[in-house]
Amino acid sequence: MRRREMLSLPVALACGSAVLTGCGTTRQIGNAATPTPAPSPEQAQEVPVTPPEDLMREHGVLKRVLLIYREGIRRINAGEPVPAQPLHAGAGIIRTFIEQYHEQLEERYVFPRLVKAGKLTDTVPILIRQHQRGRILTSRILDTTAKPTPQQARRDLAANMAAFIRMYEPHEAREDTVVFPAMRDVIPPKEFIEMAETFEDEEHRRFGAAGFTGVVGQLADIEKTLGIYDLNQFTPRV
Repeated sequence: MRRREMLSLPVALACGSAVLTGCGTTRQIGNAATPTPAPSPEQAQEVPVTPPEDLMREHGVLKRVLLIYREGIRRINAGEPVPAQPLHAGAGIIRTFIEQYHEQLEERYVFPRLVKAGKLTDTVPILIRQHQRGRILTSRILDTTAKPTPQQARRDLAANMAAFIRMYEPHEAREDTVVFPAMRDVIPPKEFIEMAETFEDEEHRRFGAAGFTGVVGQLADIEKTLGIYDLNQFTPRV
């Protein structure tokens, strides 16, 4: 089911004297209380995907590329061959999915609304500047890994990936904990729903029917190539 279909399900809205009080409990209309039918199991599972949730799960894509970069840095520092092709593929996902899609959504739909409302006016310019610096680093990483990496370029490649990681870890953390929650304070519910539909339409326009799921599949393939797909390997022995 597409997200727009999920969003067509009834939502709890205060409307005049009609107030919904929970699911399958009571609906008060005026002074009368009448039973509210419980949703079917199918309806109960169809929860709308909100714009902040959409943006946060896209940050999961970013985090997984940061792990790919970390593995590249580890191999370079250990004197191992540079995994140029997997690193190039990871940087390609950063370019197309994060920079040209995710960050464009933020810069077009999220940041202007916050600034207009007088919120986070000191933070938003920094986030935009970091987007710009990130694109420079991504271009360097893509250029260096487009072919087998020469020995003299290994150090610069590791430095560019490290700089990208260092900037984007606090960047995404600040957005997840401050910026995206603030969206609810400045965007009315109706526009919130419309924004969710806009995000989904753009996602499928750019990445086809598979959308986000297809990008996650690409990440998994890169991780398997590098031997970092097995989640259990990151569990410490204590």
